[in-house]
Amino acid sequence: MVEYRIDRHSGVATYLQIVQQTKQALRLGMLRPGDKLPTAREVVEATAINPNTVLKAYRELERDGLVEARRGVGTFVRRGLSTAPADSPLRTELDEWATRAHTAGLDRDDVSALFTAVLDERFTDDHGEPSTDRPSRTGSTGSTGSTGTTDDKHSDKHSNQHSQGDPS
Repeated sequence: MVEYRIDRHSGVATYLQIVQQTKQALRLGMLRPGDKLPTAREVVEATAINPNTVLKAYRELERDGLVEARRGVGTFVRRGLSTAPADSPLRTELDEWATRAHTAGLDRDDVSALFTAVLDERFTDDHGEPSTDRPSRTGSTGSTGSTGTTDDKHSDKHSNQHSQGDPS
């Protein structure tokens, strides 16, 4: 079962965080057709958010055809988005890369900005639009609100440290 983590400082609406995290779980194969989502009450108890927020997120997922609400029973996954299973070799490579980035002194925002920049280069055309020659992967990344940017002061700090040979 998916456990939602709400970042109240992300600038992303709480219901969208739930939608994004659900879609990420679907993409990674952590949720599959037939799986039951946590009840609104369970999410409220775990995250201290308004039950209407959970219901709004579940309605959006239902509109997207991803889940189905069954009155009195719960909300169930109708279809998955799994194209890159959680145990894929690509995930292993990405995990190793993230470990190297962390060891090199990059923090989560730095890694997110770098990764987002590469995604933008690979998955958009010359006009900044989603590429038509490969499937679009735009939309939810499952992040809880990272915009893929870091403040200049923070970025400069890391580039200066790395250019001066500072290992931190």
